[in-house]
This record gives sequence, structure tokens and C-alpha cells, in this order.
Amino acid sequence: MKKIELLAPAGSFEKAKVAFQYGADAVYLGTPKLSLRSRSQTNDDDLVKTIEYAKEHDKKVYVAINIFAWDETYEEIKAQAKILNDLKVDGVIVSDGGVVDTIKEVAPDIEIHISTQANTVSYHTCNFWYKNGAKRIVLGRELSKNQIREIMQNKPKDLEIEMFGHGALCFGYSGRCFLSEFLANRSGNLGDCAQSCRWAYNLYAEDRNHLGELMPLEEDEKGTYIFSSKDLCLIRELPEIIKMGIDSLKIEGRLKTEYYVASVVNSYRNAIDAIYENSDSYDYTKYLEEIEKTKTRGLTTFYFNCRDNQDFQDYSGRQYNSEYEFGGKVIEQMQDKVLIEIRNKLTVGDILELIIPNQIEPIRFTIENLWDDETGEEINTVNPGKAEQKVLLRIPCEVEKGWILRRKKY
Repeated sequence: MKKIELLAPAGSFEKAKVAFQYGADAVYLGTPKLSLRSRSQTNDDDLVKTIEYAKEHDKKVYVAINIFAWDETYEEIKAQAKILNDLKVDGVIVSDGGVVDTIKEVAPDIEIHISTQANTVSYHTCNFWYKNGAKRIVLGRELSKNQIREIMQNKPKDLEIEMFGHGALCFGYSGRCFLSEFLANRSGNLGDCAQSCRWAYNLYAEDRNHLGELMPLEEDEKGTYIFSSKDLCLIRELPEIIKMGIDSLKIEGRLKTEYYVASVVNSYRNAIDAIYENSDSYDYTKYLEEIEKTKTRGLTTFYFNCRDNQDFQDYSGRQYNSEYEFGGKVIEQMQDKVLIEIRNKLTVGDILELIIPNQIEPIRFTIENLWDDETGEEINTVNPGKAEQKVLLRIPCEVEKGWILRRKKY
């Protein structure tokens, strides 16, 4: 059986390198104006560097042009598609039928992948897109495993199927939502979502005894996060997904940090490899434990196991991890010390965990000394007060450039 592809988000060239280093087989990214994450850091230079880097390391790159395009956007789409064709990108992720036709016309050498935004939830629709030039379908996240299995059994044999395995869910159907445009004049369907579903809302009911007066309906003093979903996590269901014959497992998160990418990709990489080695002994708990250190919301299997599942709303509205945070990134091994680019405050006595590619258990150690990277003087603490703030410390193992450190909070 062909091994399932692990597909990771890459909001920038640096994030793409981290994703590849921690085991991604492919990454997906977008152009600044033509994808549904227009606020990611990707620019044309990043795009070129990512594609070149991927080819050097026998990896793949897919680029999103998955907005629902207005007529005035098509000249820009044609220009971008021609560039991608010349760069020999491995695939373009598309939602809009008009954009599909345009890609076929001006960039005939690129594989067409139909985005989850297209709401593909049946093998009949898979067949439609296949007849219209699609090489791969990214399924709607609303599907259950039984529905996915039905699609796998009835789709064209050479049509690839990709599904989301981890990451943020959207209140809108397959991510197609007008809430942001209505409230903030920022269209999610054009890549500028304000994430209105993550906001707190207050609900009111009319007082029947005093018509015209409204009574607040409140979960607590903050109101309620009635639209905010938990994050999808199918680490436990991986053996079943692989057995179905899914071609690619996708992790959401082009706007997330390098720390998030490293931790989640490394967890799924190790889990996938363990399943192919011996699926009968697969223990998802140690991979879930690593994911739990990175999560910022509750986790859910959404509708995968049951269409009647109701446990996927996050009413707390919490957007942070109370136990761990991004500590820093390895820049260089310097004799007995390591140069670190920090992301949060580090202090002597802090506990750090080094996330090592292809190893699920991190190396945990305590910071015993810190040295200023410019003067070499010993210091007690360092704050990320300037861009690319660096510090020297000792790590109890050999390291490589790009490895990620997490800091345990007190």
C-alpha cells in the first residue's frame, strides 16, 4: 500500500523548512491575495524559495488559489498561474469552477486539487471534478468515516483523496461563511476572515411581561462563544484513516507558529510511521500527549465517528495554552553552547523541552546558565525585546539548526 502523505501548513518559507525538518512529505501555502489566508506571511520570494527547497529535499509543494474569484481578479489569477506553471509547483488548490478552467488553460502542467471550500461530500461530486480535470479532492470536513469510506469505494481509481486530520474548524459549512464580511467587512471567501466565530456574543430574549425589553441570556459575565469550534484531532483514528486508503492527511494552520508546526507535524509523523510498522500495537496516547502541549482550544473528532456528535463547540473562548509556550529555535551549535533565537522570556531555572524530529519524546532539561550572544556575559534572564533576539545556553544533547524548543510555564 502506498504510504499516506503527511501534508503540513507553511505560512512562510521558514515554516515550510520546519515542517519538512519534522517529517512533512509536502506543504501547502498560498499567494498573498489569492488564497484563503491572505494574512499569512507568504510572499512571492517565499514561494520561489519554498519550491526550490522542496525539490532539493524530494518534497512537494501545493499552492492555494482557492478564493471565490470576482471577474476583476482573473487577470491576476492568470499571471500567478503562469508563474506557478514555470516553477513546476506540484499542485494548485482551487475552489472556484472558473478558476479551474483558467488553470487548465494557462497552466496545463499543474495538477488541480479541489479545495475543501468546494464542499465535496459525495463520490458523485468527486466524479464531476475528476471529469473536469481534478487530480485530487480535499474532502469537506463535515463527513463521517462511513461517508468517506463510501467515497473511497466509488471514486475513480486514480483520483487522489485528501482529508483534514488536525487543526481549526470553521463555523461555516466547509469554511464558507459570510459572518466575517457582515460584521467586519472582511470576506472569508476572499481570504480575509476576521474569525468572527471566535468572538464572544451576548444573547437576549424578549421579556414577555414587558414587550420591547430584552433580557440577557448569559453563560457567564463574558457572554458566550456560541460559534467557536474546538480543534479537529484525529490522532486516535489514524489507523482507520490509513486503512481506508486516504492519499493525504492534512494539518491546518498556515497562520500558526513554527512551534505549532514542529510539534503537531512531529506527532503525526511518528504516529503514521508507527502504524505502518505495526498497526496492532499502535498507542495514540503518547502522540496525543504531545499535541495537548501545543493545543490552544479543546479537541474534537467532529463528525468523523458519529454524525450525531455534539461535542465540538468551545464555549470557553480560551485561546492560549496554560502549560507550555514557544521557547525558541536553534540557530547554531557553538562548541559547548547553543545559539537560540528566543520567542518568549527565558530565565535561569526554566524547564525547556527540545522537540527532536522522528522522536516523539522530547529532551527535557533545566536552564542552568544563560549568556548574552553579543558580549558573552552571563545573564539571568532574556526577553524578546527586539527582532531575532538571541541567547546562548547549554543543551544536553547534539542539536541541529531549526530544531524547536518549548518552555514549560510555571
